[in-house]
Amino acid sequence: MTFNIRRRMPLDPRPADSWSRREPAVAAVLEEARPTLLGVQEALPGQAAAVKRALGRGYRMLGHGRNADGRGEGTPLFFDSTRLRLLEWQQLAVSATPDVPGSRTWGNRTPRMLVRALFLDRVTSARFIMINTHLDNASRRSRFEGARMLRQRAESDGLPTIITGDFNSGEGTEPLDELFSDGALVDAWHAAARRLSPLWGTFENYRDPRPHRKRIDWIVVSAAIEVSAVQIGVRRPKGVWPSDHLPVQAVVRIPAPDAV
Repeated sequence: MTFNIRRRMPLDPRPADSWSRREPAVAAVLEEARPTLLGVQEALPGQAAAVKRALGRGYRMLGHGRNADGRGEGTPLFFDSTRLRLLEWQQLAVSATPDVPGSRTWGNRTPRMLVRALFLDRVTSARFIMINTHLDNASRRSRFEGARMLRQRAESDGLPTIITGDFNSGEGTEPLDELFSDGALVDAWHAAARRLSPLWGTFENYRDPRPHRKRIDWIVVSAAIEVSAVQIGVRRPKGVWPSDHLPVQAVVRIPAPDAV
């Protein structure tokens, strides 16, 4: 699952944006879904803690804030440790200097980063990579270079890869064309055997969803990964939209070691 939960705003200028109002709705969605893997965007530390509580025992969180000191908004990755064994993980800046926390080199005013983890599936023994990110909302260059970084990172890892994130880019845009340029990565929506929802726009800003609007929240997988189902969630617990974005879920099968 990928889910931009909308950061807590200091003044809550409109009721729909209030985190205190939305937190129970976010929790209800996650308690029902309990995804094995969850990539979250726009999470401040208190919000990340709320997500972990909602997921319950057995879940772990990876990642910290995007600032140079590790504070601030983050893109944490959550996983079910009863199903997956963590082998390694890292947080990198989405920049030309990825090992420098908080670095910005591609025109973005705020730092952008990714969280990358290597997992072992305890059931199938498959090893795979998960990457979660949030590409810049303002800089076209930053989005394009970020997409290139994701593609190159997946290529260099040489393992089945799942990428989740708010790319701030729709289908057919330069960042997505770059991400899919060598055919090694595919859009889970189009690869899925079944689509359990209409193709809603994923940034509806607390309004009723509309079909065939821009989809900026993505699940991308290696071509070798089988996607059995995908959906864009429109649940409103007690009539409250959990976020200005809609969550996206996919059911995938990672190739067993002898099949890779």
